[in-house]
Formats: sequence, C-alpha cells, structure tokens
Amino acid sequence: MFEKYTYLDNASITRLDERVWEEMKPYFFDIYAIPTSESGYSMGVEAREVLEKSRETIAQKLNAQTSELIFTSGFTESSNIALKGVAMALEKKKGNHIIVSKIEDYSVLNTAQSLEKQGFQVTYLEVDEYGLVDPDILNDQITPETILVSIQQANQEIGTLQDLKSVGEVCNDKGVLFHTDATHTFTRTPLDLEKIPVDLATISAHTIHGPSGIGALYIKRGTSISKWMDGGFQESNRRAGLENIPGAVGFAKAVTLVTTEENHLIQKMRDYLIDRILSEVPKSILNGHPTKRVPQNANITFEYVEGESITLHLDMRGFAVSTGSACFSRSLDPSHVILGIGGDHERAHGSVRFTIGRFTTPEEINAACDSVVTVVENLRKISPLGNV
Repeated sequence: MFEKYTYLDNASITRLDERVWEEMKPYFFDIYAIPTSESGYSMGVEAREVLEKSRETIAQKLNAQTSELIFTSGFTESSNIALKGVAMALEKKKGNHIIVSKIEDYSVLNTAQSLEKQGFQVTYLEVDEYGLVDPDILNDQITPETILVSIQQANQEIGTLQDLKSVGEVCNDKGVLFHTDATHTFTRTPLDLEKIPVDLATISAHTIHGPSGIGALYIKRGTSISKWMDGGFQESNRRAGLENIPGAVGFAKAVTLVTTEENHLIQKMRDYLIDRILSEVPKSILNGHPTKRVPQNANITFEYVEGESITLHLDMRGFAVSTGSACFSRSLDPSHVILGIGGDHERAHGSVRFTIGRFTTPEEINAACDSVVTVVENLRKISPLGNV
C-alpha cells in the first residue's frame, strides 16, 4: 500500500469516522442485549431506549415522525421493501403498474425487473441529457393501474439532482405512491419530508462516514405496504430480524456529524476538480447537470481512452476512483446511466467518477488533478484515436 493513498470513491462507501466508532463500541461490549422492554431486565430496556433515540435523531433530520422510520440492513433492502411491499399491498386492490426512471441504481432497477417477471407492468421512464425526469412526461405515463413511482433524489453515477417536489406533486395529484432513493443525498442535500410529498424514502449510513450494513426506510404514516420478509415482529412488525443496535447508534451519530460547512467545503473541492480537468484536459466532458448535482460528485468522460485504464493508472499513482457505480467493477457492460442520458458506448466506457468525502483535502484534489492530466495525456499517446 502507498504511504499516501487518496480515496475518491466515496459514493461506493466512506471511511468510518472514529467518532462514530467510539459511539458504537459500548453496544458491542457492554449493552449487547436484545432491545426489548418485555423481558424486564435492564440491559434489554436500555438497548430499546438507545434504538429509539437513534431512530428519533435520524427521523428529525428528515423532518419525519419517529414512528415513520424503520431500520434495515442498508439501501438495497430499503428499496426492496419499498417496491415489493407496495406491490404486495396494492396489486389486488388497485393495479400492477410501476414506474421507475431508467437510470435508477440497481437496488431499484433489479427489484423492478424482478417484479416484472412476476407479472407486474413496469415503465422505465426516459430522462433528458442531464439525467432529469420531466414531470409532464411522468404525468402522461401514469395510468389507473399505477401504484408506485420510484425516482431517485440524485443519481449514483452522475450526481444529477431531481426536482422531487414537482415529481411528488404529480404523484400526489394522481393518487400514486412515490418512493425516492436518497442514498447519495441524505444529509448532503436537504430532504424535508414535511415540504416534499414523498411516501417512502431510502437512506443509508455507508455514504456519510457511518457503518456499513445499516440503512433505513421512511414510510409515511398511512402508506399501504405489506411486510416483505417473514420472521419476528421487530420494527413495529414491518421488518423482521434482530435489530442492529451498534449500527443504528453509528448511523445516528454519523447524521449529527455532517454540517453545512462540510458540505460547502466538499462542493468547493468538487468545483475546483471539475474546472481544472475540463480546462486542462482537451475533449473531456462533464456528465450530469452542471449545477443541479450533489456536492460530492464529479463524473467526467475522457474521449479516446478507456475509463478502466484511467482508474488503473491512477491507482498506481495512489488515487482511488471508479468507472461508474460501485456495481460496475465486475462488468464489462457500459454504464446504463450514460447510455440513459443519450451517450454512446464510447462515452460510457470513457467515464470516470470522482466522489469526495469528509477526509478529502484540497491538496489531495490538486494532486489528483495533476495525475489525471498526465495519465490521460499518456494514454492518448498510445491510443490509435488519441491524436484524432
């Protein structure tokens, strides 16, 4: 391992903050009982109390009621519960049509495809060249059989922020439930569920320097949703399974540590990276909306070179970046997101995602830009198209 290694793949997972770990430690070694008040012993009661306190801290950040939040194992399970739970609850009561955007993360896309195999009708909504959903087009796609719309707050690859308020208003007017995947926006971008008409929202700790293996699902009071996973009666009988007390405590602590000042600093570094690369690397293209994007994300296509080659050469120089979503590392398929916004296979394969976190420094961003300029220049020299 390098003496100095710069991690710029914070959309995949973030380094655990030491303050989060310190908050979690007692619930591994001292207070480790099942969180119940029914058994009567004090350790279980204390575990229950800290679980509910953690739930309250996270719910307050969403401006939601504590009773509207259930803990899960992460963003994948949360989105599965949202889509499959609504499908199970409403298929016979209302219909079997679901709408998702075609650039959703795989936790939503693959869940929709799974439901499609079970006989549900799924519309994969087109987006524009920035990855934005048109509320008018969405309105036209909703039918009397539509039970759920799932549109992410921000894209996992290109960082584009959707107008959730407009999307939610369309769904509300049509009487259709609305789910949003807020995995890459929670605490980084405001999400006030008193002001934005969302029925279900997926959030996770792993993108905000919290522990992996813990997420949550907001379920608005009165939302029709069936229990998807059988077992015990945990989480108000909405999600079976032993509660992850250390994870919930760590999630809550991670939420309290994110500040407006930190987000501003991250965005400032992101803007510097984009400006330097686009100005110093010819034929480089920013993917996603230039301004309507999460503060930590920059996704850039470099013409005439493979994104995989860039990531490997940057890794050899001590920088970790990715070629798209965290799922792409084992696939040779082009990014469905870049294709979804109108890019061709060459643009998709030439894309590199840089995502910034709490522990990133301006000096590291500057050094990363220097290396990107050199790496791309060197790769183009040996590319048959490099001098076109």
